[in-house]
Amino acid sequence: MADLSTLDLNLLRVFDAVARERHVTRAAQRLNLSQPAVSNALARLRAALNDELFLRRPGGVEPTELALALAGPVAEVLDRLRETLAVHAPFDPATSDRVFTVAFSEYAEAVLAPRLLERMGHDAPRCLLAIRHADRTNWQELLDRGEAELAIGVLPEPPAIYTRIRLLPEGFLTLMRPGHALASGVLTEDRLIAFPHLLHSPNGSRDGALDVALATRGKQRRIGAVVAHLSAVPDILARTDMVMTLSARLACRLAEAHGLVLRESPVEIHHTRLSLIFHRRFESDAGHAWLRRLMLAVAREVPAVEGVDGGGAASPEPPPPKA
Repeated sequence: MADLSTLDLNLLRVFDAVARERHVTRAAQRLNLSQPAVSNALARLRAALNDELFLRRPGGVEPTELALALAGPVAEVLDRLRETLAVHAPFDPATSDRVFTVAFSEYAEAVLAPRLLERMGHDAPRCLLAIRHADRTNWQELLDRGEAELAIGVLPEPPAIYTRIRLLPEGFLTLMRPGHALASGVLTEDRLIAFPHLLHSPNGSRDGALDVALATRGKQRRIGAVVAHLSAVPDILARTDMVMTLSARLACRLAEAHGLVLRESPVEIHHTRLSLIFHRRFESDAGHAWLRRLMLAVAREVPAVEGVDGGGAASPEPPPPKA
């Protein structure tokens, strides 16, 4: 086994890229190196560690047992090093080419990303925003593993090592096709639950905010289908008798774009808020702080849904904890 005092630590960047990509050519592209340079670095690392590390297979490479054991610690060390350097580096959005990897729920992406990217295109034209999917089941894992710098969604209260900033308050509206039996007349709870419901759930859960509200009243709806992507929703509603209750801002967009009928839900659902959550190690990161401020500004610009929620106000960002 290699002595760390004699190991070229630059080789760990190559190891990390190959471990993540499972492909030498893609790893070279990730590092902006030539494929021979990456292959040469791997050869040196194999000799130093006395292990093959990556075995050729169709479509890429497969890590050995030692490579699998090293992948997590090496990635963590490199991520912490990058974060530490970023904290102490000046940040000028006009000239920076930083890549911000964030995790948004599908709703947060639909509502915030267009305005956010518009502002970034003007203020930080060389920065890249890379958005991953986040929901209640995976947001903390993404942040813990350093695969996202922050997460935005309707998320639970985080552990103390995270900072939470509340963004948009959310109301709920119900969508259906034109000509649906519920499109006219008084919409009561009993009428609403008499029809099958469409549920949007990227993680496959069969419970939504409406189910929680109905359960407190001793009632239950029938789920007609669960879909992972919002893009399928308009056509499903147009072709079936299913109805859908979802966040008001998104419901208004879908109704306007696809000619769907929009009605206020007869079931009182406690308003929720999108939350922005990030690890406290980013508190003093100048670039991260700039992105957080920009997201808060964008959230304040999102129009309210009249009569449904309190508007686009966001809670002010708390000051960093005192040393």
